[in-house]
Amino acid sequence: MEYKGYVSGPIDFDPEDGTFSGTVAGLADVIHFEGSNSEELVQSFRGSIDDYLAYCEEVGKTPDKPFSGKMLIRATPEIHRKAAMRAQAEGKSLSAWVADTIKAA
Repeated sequence: MEYKGYVSGPIDFDPEDGTFSGTVAGLADVIHFEGSNSEELVQSFRGSIDDYLAYCEEVGKTPDKPFSGKMLIRATPEIHRKAAMRAQAEGKSLSAWVADTIKAA
């Protein structure tokens, strides 16, 4: 799910309670939402984001988790080679090619 530029993490199901639950990815804090059906889940997801953004505005806090822009990616030598060759063929550095590929995804 996506709302206001935020996405849900994995959705879990608890068969004992009959509820679906998840967390919102990319926030500075862990925000949890749940519902017993898809409509409740979406409503809870959006409400959790709205409530968190309102809280952050009220206290003057930045809601987004900070990211440095640096990533360590582990791959097999074969995948590394293929990516480097593809980047070179497109006239890009490997980092730029990986960033563009992720952006396109």
